[in-house]
Amino acid sequence: MNRNTPTLLFFALLSVQALPASAAEPAVAPVKVIMDATVANWAGGDSDWQDLFDAAHLRKLFSAEFIRGYQTAQNYPATEDGISPFDYDVIVGGQDACPLENLTIAPAPAAGGRTEVLVRFQKARCMGTDAASQAFTEVRFEVVTEAGKPVVDDILTTDDAGKPNSLKAAMQDIVKQQ
Repeated sequence: MNRNTPTLLFFALLSVQALPASAAEPAVAPVKVIMDATVANWAGGDSDWQDLFDAAHLRKLFSAEFIRGYQTAQNYPATEDGISPFDYDVIVGGQDACPLENLTIAPAPAAGGRTEVLVRFQKARCMGTDAASQAFTEVRFEVVTEAGKPVVDDILTTDDAGKPNSLKAAMQDIVKQQ
């Protein structure tokens, strides 16, 4: 065995492991924009809150079906400001959070025209050392391709009881309750 064989083998394995991530990279793009805004929103300081569902973000990051659902639900604002059908941050799953820590974004292989992108982060570390404060939050983004670009079709979270929640379904429920 050549003395360079272990080094060459290491770099060969490294490049093989990198292929799936780069193949799913387009699906990560809209999720990264959403998470960059969410991280900035919870970073503290004097920065302006970034609305993930303003017209520019909707058009750029979300599927046509998601946009229709949001625009319909937006007719029933959750707060007096009349801006959003939600009275909480749909990514962190609440109204309170710390600066987000230990964020990871991991796309799964595409299946059936969809790519699931799993995002994990800690949102409550500044609130204490107990297990709940140290826990990770997981958010799954369902990404599809429309007009040749990846867009988010749904945002899936899990509530405290372990029940999965679809943001598209929540928007439909808002409309039904009116």
